[in-house]
Amino acid sequence: MIIEERSSTHVYKQKRMLSKEALAAVESLCVHEQPAYCVAACPLKLDAKALMAAVARGDWTGARGIYEKVTPFTRLLSAGCEAPCESKCRLSSLGDGIEIREIERAVARFGEKAAAKGLLRFKKKKTVALFGSGLFSIFLIGELARKAYPLTVFCAEPDLKSFMARETGFMDGEALAAETETMAALDVDFRFSTNLARMDSLRAGFDVCCASAGAARQAWPGARSDERIMMFREENLVMGCEGGVTAAAFGAKKAALTVDRLAQNLDPCNSRGEEGPCSTKLYTSTEGAERLRKVAAGPEGYDKTGAESEAGRCIQCRCEECIKGCAYLRHYHKFPRILTREIYNNVSIIMGDHMMNKPINACSLCGQCSVTCPNGYDMGEICHIARQNMVATDKMPLAPHEFALMDMLFSNGEAFLCLPQPGYEKCRYVFFPGCQASAVAPETVKAAYKDLCSRLSGGVALMLGCCGAICDWAGRYEMYGETVEFIDEKLRTLGSPEIIAGCPSCKKELSAHEGLRVRGIWELLCELGLPEGAGRFERPAALHDPCGARGDAETQRAVRRLAEMLGCRLVDTDYSGDRSPCCGYGGLTAYANPQVAREMTQSCLQRSGEPYISYCMACRDRFAREGRESRHILELVYGTAAGAPPDISRKRYNRLNLKRELLKELWGQESEKVEREYKLEFTDEALEMMDRRMILESDVYAVMDGLRETGEAVYDSETDYLIARRRLGNVTFWVKYREKEDGYVVHRAYSHRMNVVQRQG
Repeated sequence: MIIEERSSTHVYKQKRMLSKEALAAVESLCVHEQPAYCVAACPLKLDAKALMAAVARGDWTGARGIYEKVTPFTRLLSAGCEAPCESKCRLSSLGDGIEIREIERAVARFGEKAAAKGLLRFKKKKTVALFGSGLFSIFLIGELARKAYPLTVFCAEPDLKSFMARETGFMDGEALAAETETMAALDVDFRFSTNLARMDSLRAGFDVCCASAGAARQAWPGARSDERIMMFREENLVMGCEGGVTAAAFGAKKAALTVDRLAQNLDPCNSRGEEGPCSTKLYTSTEGAERLRKVAAGPEGYDKTGAESEAGRCIQCRCEECIKGCAYLRHYHKFPRILTREIYNNVSIIMGDHMMNKPINACSLCGQCSVTCPNGYDMGEICHIARQNMVATDKMPLAPHEFALMDMLFSNGEAFLCLPQPGYEKCRYVFFPGCQASAVAPETVKAAYKDLCSRLSGGVALMLGCCGAICDWAGRYEMYGETVEFIDEKLRTLGSPEIIAGCPSCKKELSAHEGLRVRGIWELLCELGLPEGAGRFERPAALHDPCGARGDAETQRAVRRLAEMLGCRLVDTDYSGDRSPCCGYGGLTAYANPQVAREMTQSCLQRSGEPYISYCMACRDRFAREGRESRHILELVYGTAAGAPPDISRKRYNRLNLKRELLKELWGQESEKVEREYKLEFTDEALEMMDRRMILESDVYAVMDGLRETGEAVYDSETDYLIARRRLGNVTFWVKYREKEDGYVVHRAYSHRMNVVQRQG
């Protein structure tokens, strides 16, 4: 059977993946970009997290640059800051929080200013006047100078030193002198020894006027400021506040924004953004964080070494709960919100390249992230919706999933079997082992079926095939609907029996069918007890929970009970149960992106050095392919050998051969075998290459059959190989071979999604 490729790429179809509201709701679940707790607590929006990182790595110039984003008067701010951030530090819940204020003081002392970039900054046209002195005035000068306003300061003090000394008595002389130098370096016009009572007359000629609280009340005794926008509305005056250093610095920031709005003739109440401290939805686990005591600061504060050590205790609060356990997210170095937005944009493209197809198809759709994320963000659901959408609009190429889909059609076609137990027309049960069990461990399937038939009354039918998970994962919803209908119809012919699933993914898929009763074979074996001759595994082993069992506590408990009955000593691993990662097979990752799939497998195996036991045959197969001793729980129950992992051709042979053997042994039916007039031999290199490139032995046989019909081959004089080709479905296969007396020796094989057209005439 051929699965049709997508139609012309010049025909554009559109279907919205998610509404804008739904997209926003999904994105809001991801808190990776939420501010750290210390940052959210700071009314000045100081990025304390970045500051700690810079100091910890010894980048004092970078740390100074981060601090100066808040104010150029770093010595003043660090000397008087009330540090509301410190009480919010996550380490406070374990013991000593970070001494953020002391580190800020060290940055202000030791941090060097970065070299100027040499960019010309043109002054704004609107002029600003500031009346009065004090903390608010100092910080506001810094804000307005940074915004490049032509600023004139009127104050009663006779000189700059006196101006800077107002309300800064808590600073030592050296720090005050340094801040005075900083002020002198700003392009500000000071008018000293001014009678501030004349403020009303001095305002003339300025576009925006500001005043400290004291100066405003000297001119207007009843003056009161609206502290949300820092304005004395009756006089259209930007007015300061009273309080400590933090309040003054915060008030100056609000006042500077009001100046901006007034200078543009805009309402100062609008478009202000989020000012001041804010709440944060960030989730940061302190699991594994060291309970280190804080580094004690000396009487003069930290030296560089002490500050770097203390900053090094910072755990850099961020939410990476999904990324920690997911090889897919780690591979693409993106957190879910960004990935979702890029996928949404990719799906929405009408014309142009769809650059996110590979990431969309690389997700295993396992749902682990929905469990590890504190808000339940399900990246798998996003990728699944995207696949379905792109299939519906003919934007998804068939290539990434074609082999898997063809394999499913083989399982539900040539290798399919659906018969009642001999002696029954209708059955009470039907055993559905799943396509991977038949492919990887056919002897185990045979033993399990015979055991169920011998110990259950009412008849046990057998259905060998695929549950439809493959086309569901591929987003081929029409094919999935046909598969559901096909399975339901076959079950009706058996009398709608209760399904005994041998695979957790099959159990999950079949449970979604309306009216079907499904249970796992593990639960049944716990009730029936172990069969005679059951194997033992009295060794430590790591139990891997497949992603198909996520959220299925009943199955997880039953398998652990079964392992206990077999004598297994299960070791605890990180990310087990509902948090278990995917082995790399789920979501067809192994077909669409083998590299990511291998990273997933290796991530699973890093959790323990012990042998692995699973109850999904795909997991057992992938672990064995990575060289780890791996057993399926049913292999232990029935004492069947755990052979080497079969290649893709052997898997198909195993399915077909299992069907033939059971038909002969139980139902007395002989199956036809295809006999060829020639023999094929494959070199080890050819077999490895074919497995990696997903080329079946049957594909090679089809090419050689075509060769014998047409006699058409190309001779490669450099390698002494003959090369034959044939197009099968959507793919052209090429085989490099040498002839022998009774057939051919295949040395290499490869394929292209191309059509070779023979020139006529």
